[in-house]
Amino acid sequence: MDDVFVGRIMSSPVTTVAADANAKAVAKRMLDENISSVVVVDADGELLGILTSTDFVEIAAEGGDTTALDVSDYMTTEPVTVTANDPIEAAASLMLDHSVHHLPVVDETEGVVGMLTTTDMTAYVSGIEQSSAPVLG
Repeated sequence: MDDVFVGRIMSSPVTTVAADANAKAVAKRMLDENISSVVVVDADGELLGILTSTDFVEIAAEGGDTTALDVSDYMTTEPVTVTANDPIEAAASLMLDHSVHHLPVVDETEGVVGMLTTTDMTAYVSGIEQSSAPVLG
């Protein structure tokens, strides 16, 4: 995995929502788009937080009614982030150190440019292992 950077394996574009978006509508959108997180941004597209499927487990545990909840009620503020130029080893360490499965990928001028997930990491590692496996003839 030497010299492999986040930008090579991140998912992009990223699904974004406003902090005042209805949690139930966002949950439906996540299901429809088959994604496990959304990035919460302000009107200028600046990162405010992240909402993941794990956050919806917390909502369910507390009663499960998302009808009157805004995303801001359950989002993680100040999420751990990486840049597209960070090595994937550093990103993997951040995920482990902070017990997270999603890292928004940010750019100083463009804002959020992608998302790195444990699924992205697994897919990449699986590709390496498959390509380096011996071929029996």
